[in-house]
Formats: sequence, structure tokens, C-alpha cells
Amino acid sequence: MSTTSTAHMRNPNVRDVAVTGIGLALPGVATYGDLLGPLPGVGGFDPATGLSGRELRHKDRASRLALRAAEFALHDADLTDAGATFTGAADATAVVVSTNLGNADSVCAATDTIAREGVRGLSPLGLPQTSSNVIAGWVAIRYGLRGPNLTVCNGVTSGLDALAWARNLIMAGRAEAAIVIGVEPSNDVTAKLLGEQSTDAAVAVVLEQADAAASRGARPRAAITGYARARDLAAALICAGVTKKESVGLWLADEAAARAGRLPAAARRIDLEAQLGPLSGALGVLQCAAAAAHFEGGATGNMLATAGGPHHDAAAALLLTP
Repeated sequence: MSTTSTAHMRNPNVRDVAVTGIGLALPGVATYGDLLGPLPGVGGFDPATGLSGRELRHKDRASRLALRAAEFALHDADLTDAGATFTGAADATAVVVSTNLGNADSVCAATDTIAREGVRGLSPLGLPQTSSNVIAGWVAIRYGLRGPNLTVCNGVTSGLDALAWARNLIMAGRAEAAIVIGVEPSNDVTAKLLGEQSTDAAVAVVLEQADAAASRGARPRAAITGYARARDLAAALICAGVTKKESVGLWLADEAAARAGRLPAAARRIDLEAQLGPLSGALGVLQCAAAAAHFEGGATGNMLATAGGPHHDAAAALLLTP
């Protein structure tokens, strides 16, 4: 069994990585505190008005959603000025995007055009949207971010994996900060691939080295202290440093996977997809935002986010603390 782990307790010299900003572009959810439920179902981000504007022209829907979530998260982390210009260390800020279906509609549109008209029918303005890294690229261009830039499209664990990649970049000194974005658009192509109507969902979190964040007066919301990806959920939990003997304050998980996992007791459990619909690559990052809301409410102890289970080819676990 192949297992990937970055458990905090196995390396006492590791630098703490904290969440310092959160932004949502999610219809029916006004703030990340709403994620703890019950969801209001109204208000929040409105795609009809929120995805328009000169700066969003000639961009695919997933990129526009991601740019809005990034805008809100960087403002929340106090990393932009009144003109929405990035004020952090641009050369040392990474962009990590999690999406499984983000630009599938653009790719399908391009292949349809080629089949119908040949390559001469393609518009130069639309071709960038067919790149698998287009979302991360647009975010970096918008804010002048020149750190590592990558997209994770890793199935059900993608969002948690993206958080772990960003954390590793900071721990290794490759970046001082990272903006992690989980995004999936709602359109005909994603509905056909999923077999059901998907959800317009974008969430962004800013990660920073805890000491650096404190030195600039940033407000940490949560710390990522353990992560693992494995063939099954039980193995992922063990490698992330979670045991059956420990009780967690909040466990964000798929209900079916949780019941099958025989995992530790939790004071509370929330299944975000049961409330919001399919989230795919946005799920793990949205779970991180919910964890921050949990801790901001005064909760203590650990918070666990998991994705994947007996019906998937892998599972991941992310452990967060206040």
C-alpha cells in the first residue's frame, strides 16, 4: 500500500502552517460560518452578478469563480490594499488549485469546434481555457504572484491534497505563503459527467507560516498539523496521527465512509456534500474553511476532515487544531 503522510507529530521541528484568510464564492452561503449549518439557502454569492466585470472577460466559468474567491480570501488575510493590489511577498506566494472538472466545458467546446470546423475555427481568445492549469495561471496573473503554481486534479481527495501540497511548499521553504483554491463550476458538461446537476462552488484559503503571519499581525484561524493519503480511510487516519482512542470535536466526512471506517468518536459530524450537492475538487478546501469557523466559535481540540472511502480508490485525512 502506498501512503503519503506529513504528520506534524513525526517531525517536531516542522514549522506550523496556519490559515489566515478565507473567501467563498458559493451561492446560498454568505459566510464560512454558515458551513456549520443549518445552511441559510439564500444570499451569499450570486453568479449572475458576481461573475461579470471587465477583469473577468474571456475567462472560463471556473476561473471567474476562483478569482472571486481568491479576491475575498486575500482581502480577509489583509494581503491586498484598497485597490485590491497584492501587498504580500509576490515572489514567495504560491497558488495551488484543486479542480477535477474545472475547464472540462472549455475542452469539450474546443473539440466540438475542431470536429465541426477544423482547427481554423478555434478562437485564440478561447485556447488558454483548454490548459489544465488555466485557473491557477489566471489567479497568479491577476495578483502578480510568482511563487510555485500548480493544479491538483486527484479525484475525491483533491482538495485535501491541494492543502497538503501548499503546506509542504511552505514547510520546505519554497514559499512563504500560498493561496489554495478549490473550485468546480455548474454547467451542462459537469452535469453530464457527474450524472446530476453540480454546484457552482469556489473557496479559497490563505496559508502562511504561523510565525510570519503573527509578525505581520495576521489572525490565524486554524493550524494544519497532520495529513495523509492512503488506499483506505483507516490507513490514512493512522498515518495522519489520528487514533481510535482520540475524540475529535468536529469531523467533516461523507456519512457512508464514516460509518464504514470504524473511526474515532466525534462530538459532531457534518457531511458538506449532503447539504450542498457534489463538490468534487472544492470539497477538501471547503472543509478547511468550515474547520476555521468551528475554531472561531471557541471550540478546542482537534478537527478532522476526510475524503474518500470504501467506494473510492483512495482516501485522505487532514487534521487541524486551533
